[in-house]
Amino acid sequence: MSRTEKNVAERRGLLKALGLGGAAAAATTVAASGVAEAADWVRADAVAPGIARKENEAERVKARYQANSAEVQAFYRTNRYGS
Repeated sequence: MSRTEKNVAERRGLLKALGLGGAAAAATTVAASGVAEAADWVRADAVAPGIARKENEAERVKARYQANSAEVQAFYRTNRYGS
């Protein structure tokens, strides 16, 4: 094996090690955040599952878009959609 090929092989080995180390760190972070999210509802300001208010059918299908509201008019005026 020539010196150049040996250098290339060493660099590839280094990059593989860095990649595997990064993947392991990412997996550890994801696992730790999953545990934190699972216990997240226990906080004092959170609502426990099953107690949260559910939307009824009328609330779920009601119109929420208000075309003449100030926010919508400002959006279209700012972006110059329409006329």
